[in-house]
Amino acid sequence: MSEVVYEETATMIAAGELQSFVPFGRQHCRNHPNAFNLQLRELQPASELWSSDGAAGLVGSLQEVSLQERERECWRLRKGCKGVREEEVEFEEELYAAGTVVVWSQGSRTGASTVYKAFTVDGPVQQALWCNFAVPQDKKDEEEVEQTVCIIQSSCINVHTVTGKDFIAPLPFQVSNVWATKFGLLLERKNTDAQLGPPGESLPTVFSMLHPLDEIAPVVCKLAGLFEGSRVQYASDATMKMVFSCSQPSVVVSYDTVQGTHSVWALRRVTQDERSTVLRCSTDPVGTPLGLMAPGLLPSHLRNISRLDSPGGGGTGASCPGGAGSPLHYNALHGHQSRVVTSSPGFHSRLHSPSISNMAALSRAHSPGMAAPSFSGASRFNTSLQSPAPRLHHGLLPSPNSTINDTVLAPEAEPIVPDLCMEQLWSEAAGGHREMSSQASKVFLTSDLCENHYLCFLVESHQQLRCVKFIESNNTSQLIFTSVTTVSAKDAEPLESIGAMLVLEACGSLVLYTGVTRVSKVFVPGLLSPSFNLTSHLPLRSTPAEKVSTPANAGSRHLQRLDEAVMPSPVTEARGLNIKQQQEGSFLEDFTFQQATPSIHALRDPVCSRLTLELSSGSMLRISIPEIATSELVRKCLQAIRFILPKEAAMKVLVKWYNIYNAPGGPSPHAEWNLFVTCFMTLMGYNTERLPWTRNLHFEVPLSPVIAAKKARPSDGGTEEDLDYLLGSHYHRQMNPQSLCPDNPVTTETMSPSSDPRPASLKMDMAAPLFPHVPALFYVLHLVYEELQLDELQRARASSLVCLLQQLARDLQLDQYVDLYWRDYPSLISGFPETSIMDPAVIGQMQRPAFLRAEPPCVLSWLSGCLRGEESPPFPCLPDICQRTRLLVLSYALYIRGDENASSTQVSKYLTKLSAGQKYCTSEPHQRSRCSGEQESSSRESLAEQLVVWLTSEGFTLKDLDSVPFGVALPIREAIYRCREQPCSDWSEEVCLLIGRQDLTKQAHKMTLAKTRASVGSGLSLEPPAASEADEEEDGMSDIIQEVTGLIWSQDLRVQEVRRLLQSSRPVRVSVVQLPEVSDHEYIEEKENKLLQLCQRTMSLPVGRGLFTLFSYQPVPTEPLPVPKLNLTGRAPPRNTTVDLNSGNIDVPPNMTSWPSFHNGVAAGLKIAPASQVDSAWIAYNKPKSPELANEYAGFLMALGLNGHLTKLATLNIHDYLTKGHEMTSIGLLLGVSSAKLGTMDMSITRLLSIHIPALLPPTSTELDVPHNVQVAAVIGVGLVYQGTGHRHNAEVLLSEIGRPPGPEMEYCTDRESYSLAAGLALGMVCLGHGSNLIGMTDLNVPEQLYQYMVGGHRRAQAGASRERHKSPSYQIKEGDTINVDVTCPGATLALAMIYLKTNNRSIADWLKPPDTWFLLDFIKPEFLLLRTLARCIIMWDEILPNTEWVKSNIPQIMRGTFDPSEDINMETMAQAQDYITAGACMALGLRFAGSANSDAFDCLYELARTFMKIMSFAGTAAAQTGYYNLQTGLSMVLLAIAMVMSGTGNLKVLQLCRFFHRRTGGEMNYGFHMAHHMALGLLFLGGGGYTLSTSDSAIAALLCALYPHFPAHSTDNRYHLQALRHLAVLAAEPRLLVPVDVDSLKPCYALLEVTYQETKWYKETTVELMAPTMLPELHLLKRVKVKGPRYWELCVDLSRETQHLQSILSRDGVLYVKLRAGQLPYKDDPQGWKSLLASSVNQRASGVRAFKPEAISTFTSEPALVSFAEFFCKTSEELQQRDDTLVLFSAMLYECVTQECPEMLPTYIAIEQAVGALRRGGAPPQTFPLWQMRLVVELWDGRVRRGAATHHDALMTSEFLPVMKNMVDVALDRWLTDNSSVLRSYMRGEGLPMAARSVMLASFLVYRSIPSLTNTHTTLEGCSSLGDLLCRSARLRIPLRDLLRLVPVLLGSTSGTHGVPGLPLQAF
Repeated sequence: MSEVVYEETATMIAAGELQSFVPFGRQHCRNHPNAFNLQLRELQPASELWSSDGAAGLVGSLQEVSLQERERECWRLRKGCKGVREEEVEFEEELYAAGTVVVWSQGSRTGASTVYKAFTVDGPVQQALWCNFAVPQDKKDEEEVEQTVCIIQSSCINVHTVTGKDFIAPLPFQVSNVWATKFGLLLERKNTDAQLGPPGESLPTVFSMLHPLDEIAPVVCKLAGLFEGSRVQYASDATMKMVFSCSQPSVVVSYDTVQGTHSVWALRRVTQDERSTVLRCSTDPVGTPLGLMAPGLLPSHLRNISRLDSPGGGGTGASCPGGAGSPLHYNALHGHQSRVVTSSPGFHSRLHSPSISNMAALSRAHSPGMAAPSFSGASRFNTSLQSPAPRLHHGLLPSPNSTINDTVLAPEAEPIVPDLCMEQLWSEAAGGHREMSSQASKVFLTSDLCENHYLCFLVESHQQLRCVKFIESNNTSQLIFTSVTTVSAKDAEPLESIGAMLVLEACGSLVLYTGVTRVSKVFVPGLLSPSFNLTSHLPLRSTPAEKVSTPANAGSRHLQRLDEAVMPSPVTEARGLNIKQQQEGSFLEDFTFQQATPSIHALRDPVCSRLTLELSSGSMLRISIPEIATSELVRKCLQAIRFILPKEAAMKVLVKWYNIYNAPGGPSPHAEWNLFVTCFMTLMGYNTERLPWTRNLHFEVPLSPVIAAKKARPSDGGTEEDLDYLLGSHYHRQMNPQSLCPDNPVTTETMSPSSDPRPASLKMDMAAPLFPHVPALFYVLHLVYEELQLDELQRARASSLVCLLQQLARDLQLDQYVDLYWRDYPSLISGFPETSIMDPAVIGQMQRPAFLRAEPPCVLSWLSGCLRGEESPPFPCLPDICQRTRLLVLSYALYIRGDENASSTQVSKYLTKLSAGQKYCTSEPHQRSRCSGEQESSSRESLAEQLVVWLTSEGFTLKDLDSVPFGVALPIREAIYRCREQPCSDWSEEVCLLIGRQDLTKQAHKMTLAKTRASVGSGLSLEPPAASEADEEEDGMSDIIQEVTGLIWSQDLRVQEVRRLLQSSRPVRVSVVQLPEVSDHEYIEEKENKLLQLCQRTMSLPVGRGLFTLFSYQPVPTEPLPVPKLNLTGRAPPRNTTVDLNSGNIDVPPNMTSWPSFHNGVAAGLKIAPASQVDSAWIAYNKPKSPELANEYAGFLMALGLNGHLTKLATLNIHDYLTKGHEMTSIGLLLGVSSAKLGTMDMSITRLLSIHIPALLPPTSTELDVPHNVQVAAVIGVGLVYQGTGHRHNAEVLLSEIGRPPGPEMEYCTDRESYSLAAGLALGMVCLGHGSNLIGMTDLNVPEQLYQYMVGGHRRAQAGASRERHKSPSYQIKEGDTINVDVTCPGATLALAMIYLKTNNRSIADWLKPPDTWFLLDFIKPEFLLLRTLARCIIMWDEILPNTEWVKSNIPQIMRGTFDPSEDINMETMAQAQDYITAGACMALGLRFAGSANSDAFDCLYELARTFMKIMSFAGTAAAQTGYYNLQTGLSMVLLAIAMVMSGTGNLKVLQLCRFFHRRTGGEMNYGFHMAHHMALGLLFLGGGGYTLSTSDSAIAALLCALYPHFPAHSTDNRYHLQALRHLAVLAAEPRLLVPVDVDSLKPCYALLEVTYQETKWYKETTVELMAPTMLPELHLLKRVKVKGPRYWELCVDLSRETQHLQSILSRDGVLYVKLRAGQLPYKDDPQGWKSLLASSVNQRASGVRAFKPEAISTFTSEPALVSFAEFFCKTSEELQQRDDTLVLFSAMLYECVTQECPEMLPTYIAIEQAVGALRRGGAPPQTFPLWQMRLVVELWDGRVRRGAATHHDALMTSEFLPVMKNMVDVALDRWLTDNSSVLRSYMRGEGLPMAARSVMLASFLVYRSIPSLTNTHTTLEGCSSLGDLLCRSARLRIPLRDLLRLVPVLLGSTSGTHGVPGLPLQAF
């Protein structure tokens, strides 16, 4: 007990804030409709129920309800977590569990408790606790923490996260206890005898669960034993009980029930070695087999593990079997097996024969997997006796054969890999001399006031608290436990926030300890006084039953303890019985009679500084223990004292102070500082009664020279006293300095008891505890004082501190310090007597630390020197206490000095840390010359950026900057201003906040436009032409973001026009004129035929609509997706009669609408944005009830795949959909899943696809009847999933599938073309862009084989697997053994094109040239010419040029020349060939410039389109020769090519073309052509103008699939190309629209962009200006994108570094936040820029100021501070009439701030004006602080001028305001100097300070002129004969020249020149 300090003084402190405590959950449960309550309600009469507390009701009915239910009530409290609530209030959280209900509630001191969440579970709750799970993030190493509540029931754990997820984890065994740790949950298995099984095998007892979805794994423990290596094993000791766990530091405490000792373990993740050690279970133990060692050598905790009492018990953690003869014999035989047994989780049948390897032993263990948790879990963890060899371990070794057979019986499984490891850190010594210790009932961590850490555990049987001190090792990886101290205690709880713990002693008194140091008793008002009765602190309720009810709880607590198998003391038991009797007897009288004054019998639930007392009466009280200090200043001083003193001394001081401050009836807060000073000086040895200035520090508690025990003073209303306090306060003294001046002897006399206040009577008490440390304490308090100077909010407190400091400085005879304090507070310090009271001899006895220099450290002069470019020694700093000093000194070093490493490696050059060891860790000041200006100015920008980023990383915010004094803050403001002009695009949110760029902060928030729109309401939606609400909704296009389209196309209504063209949900208009000769019946038929034609168009619309509305909608998870109907009816004018196709008058093709409704579903599904919340349940929820909508749903599924949401669909659902066998659903699902897994080679999807492709199944597999179209979809799916991977096997199969021959039984005979094409496309995708370097495929001869498919020839013999399948030829289709080119050519051509895409491989391209003789030309279908031309062009990618000459160059020479009429030329062949080749070249041009909006490409294609249309419109020879169909095909391809180039731009000319074709419905305009035209329209407005096409390889592949130039002839036609593939165009879409959004109004707006292209071989680096919102070019072409212009703050995104940032902006709707500059209006309101604030003042700035009207301010800035400043300070009113000049000045300041874009400078301007004004008016400021700031401002400005950088954009202050102010200061100070030169002279001679009035001006002069402390300077400066002499001598004083010149007249003593010289410096400046 040596450490207990001051035991003899019986001090006492008072506890505060008493409240009666009833867990909130109990009250809530009373009203909660769970089963238990309902049962109660039935038992009780209603009247009684309502009138009573819930608990009282319980007491009434406890006879009927079993006690067991009631006893389950438990609760825990904790400090509220920030993540749960937004506002930063301190609050407590309570988790209450009773029965099946768990209530999580929150309540703060101010607010009442509220339920946060309440849970009801099925079974009774065993335990409820908070736990944080770490969820690893896939991409990075960091982990996200999920806060959860875990509710433990007997069979499972329910986990509920704060974010709303919930999990149920089944428990495979009975759990006795669960602990929350840093990593997750720790579970303890219940040990029942049945489960022990064979004694040879002990199962793990401790398991971990790192996440509710993870498997439960056993925990490994690492014992601190003799041999390190062999000590890793599973924690399988049944005698080990957990008693405590903690996450910071990560430790658990366990108790050994046999030995009766506690151990501490570190909990960490398992290392790889430990994992393998445990799983390997090596056959030879390290060193000697453990069993053979002498028992004495075994570590004690190992020895006792054995459950037998035999002395030689096996030391391996397994107990010896009974029948084994001597233990040694057994162990010799079983040395290795028993180790195997110990160290792996319970495997039933264990190998015993050495002949089989260990791995085999591990693999044959038990039931496979964790599929059914209940079953396999049981088999895994219970050694249930039905295992194949139940008593295997009992006899000696069985024969090897039997063992082998037995083990093979058990099915295979792998052992469970452990996650966590417990490493033993410390263990109690097992004491044999005294009776065994019982298990700790409470364990907690606590730390004392000096930050020593203790782990304490309360052993109730001994009534002791054992405190184990621990420290972290240097690398903080390990905890080292040092000494144990015991404190006698009945109960104890820690109080974190005040570094103490509250101990309940056996006698029933409460005592506060800090660590193991006793502080004082705690007095709980009312508890110990007899007058205390229950009603005094319980809130009065209506019935007396309330008071009756409380004891039930006390009973339950003890029953609960019994339940936990902890033996309570007899007393407790008696008390518990006592209560039961009372419940039966007449309760009320007994109760009050027996326990009139309840005593405390337990403590619980500590949170911060509050905890609950449990009284013997059963009621509970919540009390709070007071803080160590409330005032910030006292707290800072205490921190500094604690830092510098040795720990024992510090502890004494803190305990002493705590007792004085918190005495019952202690001081009110305003006297806290006075009390502190008195206490502190007394401890230093001063006699505070005798010191004149401390004697008038009034406070309530009288203090004798030795601070003795104090009694509470009766309070007396406190009127006199407050007046006294006021008079004695510092404030009073400052305001009336005369009253306390020593010139007024009367006051001094009356104050002092002896009339002669001589130093003689003021002896120091040299035995005082702090006496030796006075100099060190003085120094740290001085540093605290310097820190306070840097914080405007704290500076007022510095004046209190300065009184104490000046006294100490005088006593220590540190004159320069006194001088410094006098300069800061002249009027205050002049008021103190100057005498020092210490003998030099006494001073000699103090320990004077090395760091106490004669020259005082002054932070302001350090910063000032920095600005002047002088070298200064490093500034001393107290770590963690002087944070502000550290930040500012390093900021100046970084920004002003230009030392880039100031904040990292070079810190010691600028700061020295003090150490408590009294040594000065000094670093020599580096002697360098003054910094050169050039290098600095060049890197100034980067320095500003570094400074801002560094400050943010230190947690510095704008709020902090506002509290930095204006002069000190100016350089930081300047750096911020610089960064604001040109910020980096990738700065973090905090940096952007600091520099005031809300636009960038918002950008970092990752919002999409849809979300912002929801928060703001739609802004500028252009009203569509009036349509009724109902129509509006259902056309499926209402989700396009109107605000954006309205900005892009602001001049017209083209978006409405597109909606009109693409809507398919309203009836069409069928206008047929009835001719006189037509009968009515014929007329109806005519109308219906016309409608059928129109329907061809209607049915093709959804394909285009899907592209138009792409990704424009965020679905609501609770509603199904709205799908517009496909309306195929018509209305006939004039009577609007309905025309219907189903009337039976005409023949309608069957299944006509099946594919269109599929497309309709796709179009609806494509609206869903990729970023929206879609889950598996929602997808299934959208499934329609009626079967006729199944096709739509199939399309919806495909669409979900295209936007990436289908990956969320559960595998089970996918299986469900496919087994239905609905063809469309299978197609949609296969294509969707493959698109979602593009290029991932996902195995599960591959299996899914293979089932549908016969070629991928083994040859012998059963023939599955897969519909043809589904096979096509599956083949394309393989291509998508393996896109670009070059996967050999798939390529080989697909290559052979291109030429798949028709089978014998009519299989593979219909629509063969589409299958072959699909195989070709898929092959092309698999090998996309690989060209000739296909790894490992050379033997397949891919290009040659494809060439053969393209031009024909003999079919090769089928290789390998497929030979079997194609044995017999088809009986219908006679192809012979040649390749049918008509089938294979398209696929092969496109495969070649995709494999060699962009490779510019000329030899392959030449294979694809059109033939150059007429004869050969006749052999090729014209369509194939189109494909070959297209293929050849995209292989020679770089040669595509956007002009007509290039397009013509693709036509072979023979067609271009003049024709000899004698030749026999088939004109039809020629015309068709020409058209198709042109169309192919156009397609290639479209792909090459897709999404680029290249004007040359557009002009070229547009001209060609017009040419085609001209040919078509002349019904002459050309059109007849070519054929309408061919011309129309060519025209459609050209139109699609234009749409690709102009994709997303909504070009008007293309829209007109599309509209023209939309109107043409007659003749040969079939379904396919309509589809092509409307796809073109969709591409033109892709994603409502938000998306465009990419030209990446994968995008080109998708476009080739989607825009394959053979369109279906009718709506059921899939012969040449599967219609579903048309939608793959979505895979080529990418968001490249940049939408500027004003950060203040959150509305989209216009902004000027400057886009710089990188240099390429076609053009140099160029810059273009675009008005956003606009489409950006492809990002890889760009160098940078910049928001420019005078209107908005600049913002530059540099793409040469990384495109990730811009891509993420574009993918979130392209929202780029911009911020309007002050004085500017948006382009929408002011297109020309004539209304801006600066426009009026372009010519002269001065006129701008005059023309500026403050009233108009609100139109130009949204800054509320500026607006209200203009409102109140810049308008003339009656009171302010005479202050006209002030108004002008204020208006000028305001104008300055607005135009310079620095509203935050307004306070600085005002502060400068105030400081100067005060000096001029001569009403001297009471302190010189503003002049310090003024001097720093001037010095910063001078430095800028010296460097020639005073250009106005660079500096914050403009060039007019500051010189004027500076001049005013100079004039005022010069005027003073001329009048009072004698005062200055006497000061410089060291003749004592002048009178108070003059002293203020003198101090101001000295500060502003930066004249150093002149105690020893008069010798050097006096008597200089000339100016030169003076300059030489003053050089080492570092007085700036212009300030020195002011002193010349004083120093040279020349009275004559006085008036001439002061004029000089002004000109010099």
